[in-house]
Amino acid sequence: MNTGNRTRRGRWADHPNRPPSHAANEDDLAMAALLGEATKRSEEQEREQQKQRPDDHRPRTQNQRGDDSNSQYRRSGEKRIVEDDGPNERDSKRGRRRSWNDREEAPPPPDTATSDAAPAAENPNKVKADFGLSGALANDTETGNVLSGVTLKFSEPPEARIPNTRWRLYVFRKKAPDVSSKASDPNKKDDGLIDTYHISRQSAYLFGRERKVADIPIDHTSLSKQHAVLQYRSLPSKQQQIGAPTKLQCKPYLMDLESTNGTFINGVRLDSARYYELRRGDVVTFGASSREYVLLTEKSANTGI
Repeated sequence: MNTGNRTRRGRWADHPNRPPSHAANEDDLAMAALLGEATKRSEEQEREQQKQRPDDHRPRTQNQRGDDSNSQYRRSGEKRIVEDDGPNERDSKRGRRRSWNDREEAPPPPDTATSDAAPAAENPNKVKADFGLSGALANDTETGNVLSGVTLKFSEPPEARIPNTRWRLYVFRKKAPDVSSKASDPNKKDDGLIDTYHISRQSAYLFGRERKVADIPIDHTSLSKQHAVLQYRSLPSKQQQIGAPTKLQCKPYLMDLESTNGTFINGVRLDSARYYELRRGDVVTFGASSREYVLLTEKSANTGI
Protein backbone atom coordinates (compact mmCIF):
# COMPACT_ATOMS: atom_id res chain seq x y z
CA MET A 1 0.00 0.00 0.00
CA ASN A 2 2.76 2.37 0.84
CA THR A 3 4.53 1.70 -2.45
CA GLY A 4 1.40 2.48 -4.50
CA ASN A 5 0.75 5.74 -2.74
CA ARG A 6 4.23 6.90 -3.30
CA THR A 7 3.98 5.99 -6.98
CA ARG A 8 0.64 7.85 -7.29
CA ARG A 9 2.07 10.98 -5.67
CA GLY A 10 4.98 10.75 -8.03
CA ARG A 11 2.70 10.52 -10.99
CA TRP A 12 0.76 13.70 -9.93
CA ALA A 13 4.02 15.50 -9.55
CA ASP A 14 5.16 14.45 -13.02
CA HIS A 15 1.81 15.35 -14.66
CA PRO A 16 2.47 17.86 -17.47
CA ASN A 17 -0.91 19.80 -17.12
CA ARG A 18 -0.69 20.50 -13.29
CA PRO A 19 0.31 24.17 -12.63
CA PRO A 20 3.23 24.82 -10.35
CA SER A 21 2.56 25.70 -6.67
CA HIS A 22 4.04 29.24 -6.89
CA ALA A 23 1.52 30.25 -9.61
CA ALA A 24 -1.44 29.52 -7.30
CA ASN A 25 0.06 31.68 -4.53
CA GLU A 26 0.46 34.70 -6.84
CA ASP A 27 -3.25 34.66 -7.78
CA ASP A 28 -4.30 34.66 -4.13
CA LEU A 29 -2.09 37.59 -3.36
CA ALA A 30 -3.47 39.59 -6.25
CA MET A 31 -7.05 38.96 -5.10
CA ALA A 32 -6.19 40.00 -1.56
CA ALA A 33 -4.62 43.20 -2.84
CA LEU A 34 -7.76 44.10 -4.80
CA LEU A 35 -9.98 43.52 -1.78
CA GLY A 36 -7.73 45.68 0.39
CA GLU A 37 -7.86 48.55 -2.09
CA ALA A 38 -11.66 48.33 -2.28
CA THR A 39 -11.91 48.40 1.53
CA LYS A 40 -9.67 51.44 1.78
CA ARG A 41 -11.73 53.29 -0.83
CA SER A 42 -14.98 52.55 0.99
CA GLU A 43 -13.51 53.75 4.30
CA GLU A 44 -12.25 56.95 2.69
CA GLN A 45 -15.67 57.61 1.16
CA GLU A 46 -17.36 57.14 4.57
CA ARG A 47 -14.90 59.55 6.20
CA GLU A 48 -15.59 62.17 3.57
CA GLN A 49 -19.32 61.78 4.03
CA GLN A 50 -18.98 62.11 7.82
CA LYS A 51 -16.99 65.33 7.42
CA GLN A 52 -19.67 66.76 5.14
CA ARG A 53 -22.54 66.00 7.65
CA PRO A 54 -23.59 69.03 9.87
CA ASP A 55 -24.74 66.93 12.86
CA ASP A 56 -22.75 64.68 15.03
CA HIS A 57 -22.89 61.04 13.87
CA ARG A 58 -22.10 59.54 17.25
CA PRO A 59 -24.87 57.74 19.17
CA ARG A 60 -26.64 59.98 21.68
CA THR A 61 -28.14 59.32 25.09
CA GLN A 62 -31.84 59.57 25.86
CA ASN A 63 -31.53 63.09 27.28
CA GLN A 64 -29.78 64.26 24.10
CA ARG A 65 -32.37 62.57 21.88
CA GLY A 66 -35.31 64.14 23.70
CA ASP A 67 -34.17 67.78 23.26
CA ASP A 68 -32.67 68.32 19.79
CA SER A 69 -33.79 71.94 19.64
CA ASN A 70 -31.90 73.11 22.71
CA SER A 71 -28.39 72.77 21.30
CA GLN A 72 -26.68 72.34 17.96
CA TYR A 73 -23.21 70.98 17.41
CA ARG A 74 -20.74 72.06 14.82
CA ARG A 75 -17.13 71.12 14.43
CA SER A 76 -14.19 73.47 13.82
CA GLY A 77 -11.03 71.45 13.50
CA GLU A 78 -10.79 69.20 16.53
CA LYS A 79 -12.87 71.43 18.89
CA ARG A 80 -16.68 71.21 19.24
CA ILE A 81 -18.67 74.41 19.72
CA VAL A 82 -22.11 74.25 21.31
CA GLU A 83 -24.61 76.86 20.19
CA ASP A 84 -27.40 77.21 22.81
CA ASP A 85 -30.74 78.79 22.13
CA GLY A 86 -31.91 81.75 24.17
CA PRO A 87 -33.96 81.15 27.35
CA ASN A 88 -37.19 82.44 25.80
CA GLU A 89 -36.75 80.43 22.62
CA ARG A 90 -35.82 77.33 24.61
CA ASP A 91 -38.91 77.62 26.79
CA SER A 92 -41.18 78.01 23.77
CA LYS A 93 -39.63 75.00 22.04
CA ARG A 94 -39.85 72.97 25.19
CA GLY A 95 -43.56 73.78 25.37
CA ARG A 96 -43.99 72.55 21.78
CA ARG A 97 -41.89 69.42 22.01
CA ARG A 98 -41.48 67.55 25.20
CA SER A 99 -39.85 64.20 25.72
CA TRP A 100 -41.01 61.53 28.13
CA ASN A 101 -38.12 62.14 30.52
CA ASP A 102 -38.21 65.94 30.53
CA ARG A 103 -39.28 67.28 33.92
CA GLU A 104 -39.76 70.77 35.18
CA GLU A 105 -36.94 71.71 37.45
CA ALA A 106 -38.02 72.68 40.98
CA PRO A 107 -36.88 76.11 42.23
CA PRO A 108 -33.80 76.01 44.44
CA PRO A 109 -34.46 76.06 48.21
CA PRO A 110 -34.12 79.45 49.87
CA ASP A 111 -30.81 80.24 51.40
CA THR A 112 -31.34 80.16 55.16
CA ALA A 113 -28.06 81.88 55.87
CA THR A 114 -28.96 84.96 53.82
CA SER A 115 -32.52 85.03 55.17
CA ASP A 116 -31.30 84.95 58.77
CA ALA A 117 -28.64 87.50 58.15
CA ALA A 118 -31.02 90.00 56.51
CA PRO A 119 -34.58 89.66 57.94
CA ALA A 120 -37.43 91.31 56.10
CA ALA A 121 -38.52 94.67 57.42
CA GLU A 122 -41.71 94.48 59.49
CA ASN A 123 -44.72 96.56 58.64
CA PRO A 124 -44.92 99.38 61.23
CA ASN A 125 -48.70 99.59 60.81
CA LYS A 126 -49.23 95.91 61.61
CA VAL A 127 -51.32 95.35 64.74
CA LYS A 128 -49.87 92.72 67.07
CA ALA A 129 -52.06 90.06 68.68
CA ASP A 130 -53.37 90.91 72.13
CA PHE A 131 -54.22 87.91 74.31
CA GLY A 132 -55.15 89.92 77.40
CA LEU A 133 -58.57 90.13 79.01
CA SER A 134 -60.91 92.27 76.96
CA GLY A 135 -63.74 92.39 79.50
CA ALA A 136 -66.32 91.44 76.88
CA LEU A 137 -67.71 88.58 78.97
CA ALA A 138 -67.95 90.74 82.07
CA ASN A 139 -69.85 93.43 80.15
CA ASP A 140 -72.35 90.94 78.78
CA THR A 141 -75.73 91.75 80.33
CA GLU A 142 -76.94 88.17 79.89
CA THR A 143 -74.29 86.76 82.24
CA GLY A 144 -75.56 88.85 85.16
CA ASN A 145 -72.18 90.56 85.79
CA VAL A 146 -73.40 94.06 84.91
CA LEU A 147 -75.74 96.04 87.15
CA SER A 148 -76.73 99.67 86.49
CA GLY A 149 -73.88 99.99 84.00
CA VAL A 150 -71.27 98.80 86.52
CA THR A 151 -69.35 95.55 86.08
CA LEU A 152 -69.62 93.40 89.19
CA LYS A 153 -66.63 91.58 90.63
CA PHE A 154 -68.62 88.44 91.34
CA SER A 155 -71.30 86.25 89.83
CA GLU A 156 -73.72 84.13 91.81
CA PRO A 157 -73.02 80.37 91.83
CA PRO A 158 -75.53 77.79 90.60
CA GLU A 159 -76.41 76.81 94.18
CA ALA A 160 -77.52 80.36 95.07
CA ARG A 161 -80.90 80.40 96.83
CA ILE A 162 -83.14 82.82 98.76
CA PRO A 163 -83.13 81.64 102.40
CA ASN A 164 -86.20 80.57 104.35
CA THR A 165 -84.63 81.68 107.61
CA ARG A 166 -85.14 85.34 108.44
CA TRP A 167 -81.61 86.60 108.91
CA ARG A 168 -80.86 90.07 110.25
CA LEU A 169 -77.70 92.15 110.38
CA TYR A 170 -77.33 94.54 113.34
CA VAL A 171 -74.86 97.39 112.97
CA PHE A 172 -73.07 98.70 116.06
CA ARG A 173 -70.41 101.32 116.58
CA LYS A 174 -67.82 101.08 119.28
CA LYS A 175 -67.34 104.12 121.43
CA ALA A 176 -64.01 105.27 122.76
CA PRO A 177 -62.79 102.86 125.39
CA ASP A 178 -63.61 103.99 128.94
CA VAL A 179 -61.05 102.84 131.44
CA SER A 180 -63.37 103.02 134.47
CA SER A 181 -66.23 101.07 132.87
CA LYS A 182 -63.82 98.55 131.42
CA ALA A 183 -62.31 97.99 134.83
CA SER A 184 -65.72 97.42 136.41
CA ASP A 185 -66.98 95.07 133.64
CA PRO A 186 -64.26 93.92 131.12
CA ASN A 187 -66.76 91.85 129.06
CA LYS A 188 -69.16 94.76 128.53
CA LYS A 189 -69.43 96.21 125.01
CA ASP A 190 -70.57 99.64 123.85
CA ASP A 191 -73.87 98.62 122.31
CA GLY A 192 -74.77 101.72 120.35
CA LEU A 193 -77.09 100.31 117.69
CA ILE A 194 -76.87 102.22 114.40
CA ASP A 195 -78.98 100.28 111.93
CA THR A 196 -80.67 96.94 111.21
CA TYR A 197 -80.69 95.15 107.82
CA HIS A 198 -83.16 92.41 106.93
CA ILE A 199 -81.04 90.24 104.70
CA SER A 200 -83.38 87.36 103.80
CA ARG A 201 -85.17 88.86 100.80
CA GLN A 202 -82.60 88.03 98.09
CA SER A 203 -79.80 85.54 97.48
CA ALA A 204 -76.83 87.95 97.69
CA TYR A 205 -75.93 91.28 99.33
CA LEU A 206 -73.01 93.44 98.20
CA PHE A 207 -71.02 95.66 100.60
CA GLY A 208 -69.04 98.67 99.31
CA ARG A 209 -68.79 102.36 98.53
CA GLU A 210 -70.35 102.13 95.03
CA ARG A 211 -73.94 103.11 95.80
CA LYS A 212 -75.13 102.18 92.31
CA VAL A 213 -74.61 98.49 92.98
CA ALA A 214 -74.05 98.17 96.75
CA ASP A 215 -76.96 96.60 98.66
CA ILE A 216 -75.43 97.69 101.96
CA PRO A 217 -73.44 100.89 101.31
CA ILE A 218 -70.49 101.72 103.56
CA ASP A 219 -68.93 105.14 103.10
CA HIS A 220 -65.71 104.65 105.03
CA THR A 221 -62.61 105.67 103.04
CA SER A 222 -60.75 102.44 103.84
CA LEU A 223 -63.32 100.33 101.98
CA SER A 224 -63.32 99.43 98.28
CA LYS A 225 -66.13 100.21 95.87
CA GLN A 226 -67.06 96.53 95.85
CA HIS A 227 -65.62 95.26 99.10
CA ALA A 228 -67.36 91.96 99.99
CA VAL A 229 -70.49 89.93 99.25
CA LEU A 230 -72.80 87.91 101.48
CA GLN A 231 -74.05 84.92 99.45
CA TYR A 232 -76.70 82.33 100.39
CA ARG A 233 -75.87 78.83 99.12
CA SER A 234 -77.98 75.68 99.24
CA LEU A 235 -75.63 72.75 99.88
CA PRO A 236 -76.08 69.17 101.16
CA SER A 237 -76.19 68.90 104.90
CA LYS A 238 -73.14 67.40 106.57
CA GLN A 239 -75.21 65.87 109.37
CA GLN A 240 -77.39 63.21 107.76
CA GLN A 241 -77.79 59.48 108.15
CA ILE A 242 -76.27 56.98 105.74
CA GLY A 243 -78.76 55.91 103.07
CA ALA A 244 -81.14 58.77 103.83
CA PRO A 245 -82.15 61.13 100.99
CA THR A 246 -79.92 64.13 100.52
CA LYS A 247 -81.05 67.12 102.55
CA LEU A 248 -80.12 70.63 101.44
CA GLN A 249 -79.48 73.52 103.79
CA CYS A 250 -79.36 77.17 102.78
CA LYS A 251 -76.66 78.98 104.76
CA PRO A 252 -75.00 82.42 104.52
CA TYR A 253 -71.40 82.71 103.27
CA LEU A 254 -69.11 85.75 103.13
CA MET A 255 -66.46 86.37 100.43
CA ASP A 256 -63.92 89.20 100.20
CA LEU A 257 -63.75 90.70 96.68
CA GLU A 258 -59.98 91.33 96.68
CA SER A 259 -60.35 94.47 98.75
CA THR A 260 -57.37 96.57 99.75
CA ASN A 261 -57.86 96.59 103.54
CA GLY A 262 -59.58 93.21 103.92
CA THR A 263 -62.69 91.68 105.50
CA PHE A 264 -62.76 90.18 109.01
CA ILE A 265 -64.94 87.62 110.82
CA ASN A 266 -64.50 87.78 114.60
CA GLY A 267 -61.20 89.62 114.06
CA VAL A 268 -59.72 87.09 111.59
CA ARG A 269 -58.95 88.37 108.10
CA LEU A 270 -60.38 86.36 105.19
CA ASP A 271 -58.58 85.22 102.08
CA SER A 272 -59.83 86.88 98.92
CA ALA A 273 -62.21 85.10 96.51
CA ARG A 274 -63.14 82.34 98.98
CA TYR A 275 -66.46 81.58 100.64
CA TYR A 276 -66.51 81.44 104.46
CA GLU A 277 -69.57 80.13 106.26
CA LEU A 278 -71.26 82.55 108.66
CA ARG A 279 -72.89 81.40 111.87
CA ARG A 280 -75.32 83.04 114.18
CA GLY A 281 -73.63 85.59 116.42
CA ASP A 282 -70.58 86.18 114.15
CA VAL A 283 -69.22 89.74 114.08
CA VAL A 284 -68.11 91.07 110.69
CA THR A 285 -65.92 94.15 110.17
CA PHE A 286 -64.63 95.80 106.98
CA GLY A 287 -61.28 97.55 106.56
CA ALA A 288 -60.54 100.17 109.19
CA SER A 289 -64.21 100.97 109.80
CA SER A 290 -65.31 101.07 113.43
CA ARG A 291 -68.70 99.55 112.64
CA GLU A 292 -69.47 95.99 113.59
CA TYR A 293 -72.06 93.86 111.79
CA VAL A 294 -73.59 91.16 113.98
CA LEU A 295 -75.45 88.32 112.24
CA LEU A 296 -78.58 87.10 114.04
CA THR A 297 -81.91 85.51 113.19
CA GLU A 298 -85.34 86.92 113.97
CA LYS A 299 -85.93 84.42 116.77
CA SER A 300 -82.57 85.01 118.41
CA ALA A 301 -83.11 88.77 118.31
CA ASN A 302 -86.50 88.47 119.97
CA THR A 303 -85.58 85.89 122.58
CA GLY A 304 -81.97 86.92 123.11
CA ILE A 305 -80.77 83.38 122.51
